Amino acid sequence: MSDDLRHLRDTIRIAAESRANGNHPFGALLVGPDGEVLLQSGNTYLSDGGVGHAEANVARAAARAYGPEFLAGCTLYTSVEPCCMCAGACYWVGIGTVVFGLTEKRLAQLTGDNPENLTLDLDCRQVFAAGQRQVQVRGPYAELEAEIVEGHRDFW
Repeated sequence: MSDDLRHLRDTIRIAAESRANGNHPFGALLVGPDGEVLLQSGNTYLSDGGVGHAEANVARAAARAYGPEFLAGCTLYTSVEPCCMCAGACYWVGIGTVVFGLTEKRLAQLTGDNPENLTLDLDCRQVFAAGQRQVQVRGPYAELEAEIVEGHRDFW
């Protein structure tokens, strides 16, 4: 199994834990240049409202713990493509690579017009392309779609 798939499966597990705790089913983790998992977070909707996204939580923690030179060699893994807020957070702290399992567009099909997850039709590649710093993006991973979708079933 590739490192990407292994780490993405970990984010799916984190998302399931987040859901079990009453939060939205999203998970993210940060992997250092040497492959070590440095940080992880689920969604914190209950305590942080609409801005407690897993990716933003990891990005904020990364900014407190590491410098931008180090973060440029790190990879953020997330179960679902980062929204524009989370992509911006990854960009601003200097995370060099983002890997996701499911697209934001596919998530929008699952959530519909649920007021707790009103998506913006702006994929993370567009957000990163508008910046001055290059961020590598890998995803989606079709082989994980069913597993990720199952984690959202009957939630929205």
